[in-house]
Amino acid sequence: MTAAEQSSDWKDLELERLYIDFAEEHLNPLWTQLGDLMPMVPTSRALPFVWRWSKLYPLAARAGDLVPVGRGGERRAIALANPGLGGVPYATPTLWAAIQYLGPKEVAPEHRHSQNAFRFVLEGEGVWTVVNGDPVAMRRGDFLLTPGWHFHGHHNETDQPMAWLDGLDIPFAHYMDTGFFEFGSDNVTDDATPDISRAERLWSHPGLRPLVGLETTASSPIAAYRWEHTDRALTEQLALEDEGYPATVEPGHAAVRYTNPTNGGDVMPTIRAEFHRLREGTRTRPRRNVGSAVYQVFEGTARFRLGDQVHTVHQGDLITVPSWTELSIESQSPLDLFVFSDAPIMERLHLSRSLTVEGA
Repeated sequence: MTAAEQSSDWKDLELERLYIDFAEEHLNPLWTQLGDLMPMVPTSRALPFVWRWSKLYPLAARAGDLVPVGRGGERRAIALANPGLGGVPYATPTLWAAIQYLGPKEVAPEHRHSQNAFRFVLEGEGVWTVVNGDPVAMRRGDFLLTPGWHFHGHHNETDQPMAWLDGLDIPFAHYMDTGFFEFGSDNVTDDATPDISRAERLWSHPGLRPLVGLETTASSPIAAYRWEHTDRALTEQLALEDEGYPATVEPGHAAVRYTNPTNGGDVMPTIRAEFHRLREGTRTRPRRNVGSAVYQVFEGTARFRLGDQVHTVHQGDLITVPSWTELSIESQSPLDLFVFSDAPIMERLHLSRSLTVEGA
């Protein structure tokens, strides 16, 4: 064996010993994993995925027959577990989404947590969510807030069950080690059933801000963004487009963002929520965005192109869009879509980036 060969063998042996010593000291050298730690573009472990309402709702109803909703389990909420995330109950690395099911005359006890939450109602009515003692009616198309550390419980006053979409920033809070939780009343602190909450009576007047609430708040003080206002705003955008005015984000595509009236920003510091309406036959421009999103079809049928996959989706279906996944939507009927995302996190950390895919 030549001296050069002996030197090479010695280096190989020493390198092997070096890596063993690294492992014993819980160390990882950058040069062996640069592509994983610093990819050329975002490469989310989360996968584009579609959950079918036709499967979700029957499973939730079965849970309603078998699983109690009282203290302990707290909520009959069934989380969407992205198949790319190893079985954890997360829709994306930052967002939690679930179908919550409340049976006839049931009460979900009060609690609070540092994670921010909202509810979006696909169908039904007769349930009130009580947020910091304020009863808020839940009805079809309503978007309702439960900001972090607000006590909240729910009560169903009807003989029919009701299911809705829950969205939270649970994964983000988990990875940041910021989660707190506290039990509240075993019932709800106010079982009244008003048509409109106290928060709405104070805050939900277009363009008007009460002088008793001039301070800026991290989350919106509006308890519920009602469907009738969302629907009217979208209808008027498309009507203005018909009249030749620039009112839509692209031809045939109306959209609104739910906002915090105290600062003009997003409704909560970690979650953005929007509603989109597409005329039949409209196709959105393909885009990529840093950060993840979850869509729910409120009305209509569409084709979602997620990367190289195409999914036909219908009312109630939920679609997850991981970071930097190319997305375009083609409506096959008049289409209404609710969407929430982690965009506020990305923007505050100056990580936000978007790309319109040309020629797609």
